[in-house]
Amino acid sequence: MKRSEINKALRELEAMCRQEHCYLPPFCHFTPEEWKTKGHEYDEVRDCMLGWDITDYGLGDFDKVGFSLITIRNGSRKQPEKYPKVYAEKLLFLKEGQYSPNHFHWFKTEDIINRGGGILCMRLWKADKETEMLTEEPLVVSIDGVSTRVAPGETVRLAPGQSICYEPYLYHTFWAEDDHCLVGEVSTVNDDMRDNRFLTPKGRFPQIEEDVPAEHLLCNEYPEV
Repeated sequence: MKRSEINKALRELEAMCRQEHCYLPPFCHFTPEEWKTKGHEYDEVRDCMLGWDITDYGLGDFDKVGFSLITIRNGSRKQPEKYPKVYAEKLLFLKEGQYSPNHFHWFKTEDIINRGGGILCMRLWKADKETEMLTEEPLVVSIDGVSTRVAPGETVRLAPGQSICYEPYLYHTFWAEDDHCLVGEVSTVNDDMRDNRFLTPKGRFPQIEEDVPAEHLLCNEYPEV
């Protein structure tokens, strides 16, 4: 992705947060120059990869595949003694026309919440724990605390305010319908480096072409102290 595309995507996410009255922590507003002045007091932000994030899944077609997001809080599976939080929280911005490729998590359980905008749509399948492939087993998922039967591959639609729980080994692909969506994620610890199993192998972080200066650093770009 070009840095200009990333800057634009982050501005759009920031605007959606303002529209839906979701206020961001101070570190989300730091410039790259300000990050150079931050010491070890910000180690948790760096080590737990809090802050701005972009994914195009390495496919180079962000308007179709991918989305922008912010990790607001997180623990660490790699350093649980130093960062003992057992939970994480994110905000995701899905533009109409974008989608997330089919994947599951080995460890993470997550609640996905439509925080505002259009309809959040998804398709779900159970994964076989040995082959890690899709199955045609029937599903029972929790939607707003209600046990709900869902057929494999059936489209589930959540209006603003509604939520669903994804358990480990649950394949999911999702997209926005009727308008852009601001999506909340409340989960156990998030580990994007070790806990994503894509049905078709994908990348996670984009290769960046520096055509303009960065307005904000992404969570994998913070300078060392």
